[in-house]
Amino acid sequence: MAKPKSGAKKTTPAGKAGAKPAAKKDSAARLDLIKNASKRAAKAATKLAKAASDVTKGAKSAVKKAVQEKATAKKAAPAGKTASAAKAAPPAAKTPKAPPAKAPPAAKSAASAKAAKASAVPAAPPVEKPRPRATKLPPPGEPLTKREMEQLLTAGEGRGVTGEGSLKGRLVVTNDMPHLVVVGRDKRELTFLLQGPDQEVLPAYVDHKVSVSGLIRKTTNHAGVVDVRKYSAKKPDAEVVEAAPAETEARLRYLSPGEVSMVTAAGMGAGIKGFAGVRGNLEMTGEEFVLVVSNGGTRQQVSFIIEGKAAGKALRKHVGYTLQVQGVVDKTSGWGGRIMAENVELRPSEARAVSRDEMELVHIEGEVPTSVDVRLNHGLTVRLPEHPGFTWAIEPTVAKRVGLREANFEPAPEDGPGTREFFFTPRNPGAFDVEFFLAKALSPGLVDRSFKINVTVKP
Repeated sequence: MAKPKSGAKKTTPAGKAGAKPAAKKDSAARLDLIKNASKRAAKAATKLAKAASDVTKGAKSAVKKAVQEKATAKKAAPAGKTASAAKAAPPAAKTPKAPPAKAPPAAKSAASAKAAKASAVPAAPPVEKPRPRATKLPPPGEPLTKREMEQLLTAGEGRGVTGEGSLKGRLVVTNDMPHLVVVGRDKRELTFLLQGPDQEVLPAYVDHKVSVSGLIRKTTNHAGVVDVRKYSAKKPDAEVVEAAPAETEARLRYLSPGEVSMVTAAGMGAGIKGFAGVRGNLEMTGEEFVLVVSNGGTRQQVSFIIEGKAAGKALRKHVGYTLQVQGVVDKTSGWGGRIMAENVELRPSEARAVSRDEMELVHIEGEVPTSVDVRLNHGLTVRLPEHPGFTWAIEPTVAKRVGLREANFEPAPEDGPGTREFFFTPRNPGAFDVEFFLAKALSPGLVDRSFKINVTVKP
């Protein structure tokens, strides 16, 4: 056979000549198939992720994260394969490796579906970690002084006070921590956090009366911290339903000086009952003896009806005098009550504050509405008949304005109503209306009748 001339191409078999183009077409088709499969798998995974996101919020975030990771991995895989295929065309024997590329997307989609189902199950709540607690005690500090203790127990003061001491109060639990609620000096509550080795045990004594001792630190003006060295707890008082006591006579007692002053004051001390001694002027209303203890002649007069063995006819000769009466005082209203007298002593009458000698007097007799002229610093007398169970009086403000000095009760010579004399010494010039009220004894608000006189004070 003749050799070809130099420069001529060698003949190639038909099979070998068409091998390379066929391999290139097969690899391009397989790459397109892999890309399409990866796109379909990505779309399926995205749909699954959207369906799972409607179930729970937690599943949504987990599925999105998984889908993003899978998408990036899938995009990287085809890019790597195309690069390797471009560099060197794989032989026909290595082409069967392409079909297994369909398995990873299917397996990944199945895994994502399982993850979505697992995420649909409600997750258990997270377990809270135990809070750190102070279990070590600091070294002992300086004892609190009396002044520091007052600042510690005063709401709004004492911030920064520290020292060894003890507190009593009611135990409460706030945020799983024991606190001691202490009633301060002004009845306002202060809260102290209890720390130390007994911090785990103290919550068992909720609502108990607890006494603690240790290092006390007032961190704010209304709260603080106690490092407990010792403590004691007492059970709260159980509500005991007591049976109604049998009706017994109230045990009498001696009234204190403060209570005696309330008994003799106008509008105060209603309901006070006890043994005491009171002083006043003796008067009569009908057949009853009355002891006037304050504000005589005004509508704030405080008087007591005298009863008992000492309230005999022998008292009639002492009407108009000052008496010291000892016995059981029962003030039924703000304007008086009754006295069960056990002992009555005559006291010298007080000297009159104003002498009527060398004084020009203007006198009015009976219930006569009239007008009178009175000189400044001189006298005006008004005499009115008393009625049994009633007494004459004027307003306290008018008495002060016109200068009421005396309101004297004068008994009748025989059995009959007495009279009451009002004595005025005006100190301010001008015209004044003085109204007299006939009110019920011990009830100045119950008025039977009244009349008025016009007083003109001239210099």
